[in-house]
Amino acid sequence: MFIRPEYQVGDTITIQKRITDDDAALTYGSGELDNMLATPSLVALMIEASSKLVDSRLQNEYTSAGLEVSVRHLNPSPIGNTVSMKVTIREIEGNHIRLDMEAYDEMGIIGTGTHERVIVNRAGMKAKAVSRIVR
Repeated sequence: MFIRPEYQVGDTITIQKRITDDDAALTYGSGELDNMLATPSLVALMIEASSKLVDSRLQNEYTSAGLEVSVRHLNPSPIGNTVSMKVTIREIEGNHIRLDMEAYDEMGIIGTGTHERVIVNRAGMKAKAVSRIVR
């Protein structure tokens, strides 16, 4: 039986990561800039923080899955800087959680975005994925 965790609008989490070569645009094939944070890496870090915020309160048989993400990469951040991802719950509607995301480095804001996650049953999601395997 699913018992919805006590999420509150305004709940927040902040995670940090030092930018390395693995986070650069060349690694992702998303551009030719080898010395700064790639947009796909920024998005992945934002989603990681969102997932940690939502999933940390779920029963073991449940997880959250991303439904929608929108990100604006506003400023470059060079390798070596530390990026802080702040995620805040903006809205809760049934099993849908909508989040606001902000990313900063030592010089200020580098990105903003929104993300929607849906709470799902792990076994049900895995079964649905298996049913979609092309044979």
